[in-house]
Amino acid sequence: MIEKKNNAYKEERAILVGLVLPLQNEHAANEYLDELAFLAETAGAKTIKRFIQKLPHPDSKTFIGKGKLEEIKNYIAGKDVQIAIFDDELSGSQINNIEKIINVKAIDRSDLILDIFASRAKTAQSKLQVELAQYQYLLPRLRGMWKHLERLGGGIGTRGPGETEIETDRRIVKDKISLLRKRLSAIDKQAFTQRKDRGEFVRIALVGYTNVGKSTIMNLLGKSDVLAENKLFATLDTTTRKIVFDNTPFLLSDTVGFIRKLPHHLVESFKSTLDEVREADILLHVVDISHPQYEEQIGVVNRTLQEIKVFGKPVILIFNKIDRYEKSTFDEWLEESVKREMMDELKERWELETQGNCAFISASEKRNIEELRSTILNKVRSIYKIRYPYKTEYIF
Repeated sequence: MIEKKNNAYKEERAILVGLVLPLQNEHAANEYLDELAFLAETAGAKTIKRFIQKLPHPDSKTFIGKGKLEEIKNYIAGKDVQIAIFDDELSGSQINNIEKIINVKAIDRSDLILDIFASRAKTAQSKLQVELAQYQYLLPRLRGMWKHLERLGGGIGTRGPGETEIETDRRIVKDKISLLRKRLSAIDKQAFTQRKDRGEFVRIALVGYTNVGKSTIMNLLGKSDVLAENKLFATLDTTTRKIVFDNTPFLLSDTVGFIRKLPHHLVESFKSTLDEVREADILLHVVDISHPQYEEQIGVVNRTLQEIKVFGKPVILIFNKIDRYEKSTFDEWLEESVKREMMDELKERWELETQGNCAFISASEKRNIEELRSTILNKVRSIYKIRYPYKTEYIF
């Protein structure tokens, strides 16, 4: 996070560290570090250097090999570097050992994501959810991270519980977790009552990888003012709007985005927020088709949905950002007929895989939005026909 000192904001300079494991390759590792760099930028840090090492498995003491750690130490010496960010989860003892050698703050991917969530949390519910996740992350690391905890007070990985040194006591942390769970339980009951009061409307939830354009689509479909920006996790709190297409009403909810290696405690802590997904009748799974790993991102979202026990719901795959896809895929010299043929082949493939439950749009350019509306409307009306076969106001 951008650290404030003497009433002036100082941007932290970071190095990124990743491993290439036996089932990976260096190209994939660099792409993962691209995402880590975007996470760091979202948190307010500037990446100045990357380090990648091939290992059969992470080192139990220092995550990476000692030789690579010495290389990092030598690089940092004399440079203005405040933080080292590792692309995988570190234990408390690993963090402590790394910091002793390189003499700068070390955090892992989970800590970075938790920090971003802390900066994005606006409502009482989301703040409690993030705080609970932070304490759950902290609990198994108390012994190894004792020195790490003493630096609470500023910078990436340090925003959060913000408690005094006495909070490092395991019993007190457990008591804090118990208290937060009780407070969240009370909020959950209120949210459940509110959802019950929504009556008989068909409910739709937007899901997808973070930064794929869910909030922009929410704004287009619902004429709402949900925050939409080119940063990861722009939306934490669920926003629900009543929408009417051709006299057919339904409820549309925008939810938090998923990401590779999303900390388990975050998923657990955001249970009540994700109840909107579990209780939805239809899922709109938004995909950034311009991303080189969009199919991997689809897999990440599907696995996360399974983790939160979302099964068997009708899904419409929305392939967003086709304008960027065309720019990055098609050479300028290609004839328009060839471009159309290539796009048609892509669409045919996914229409076959989804049994026609997909749409290709550009939310930013408002392309094919009417086709998307029609696809959603048909799906909503089909549910109303089954649920209320004798009520015609929703289906005609």
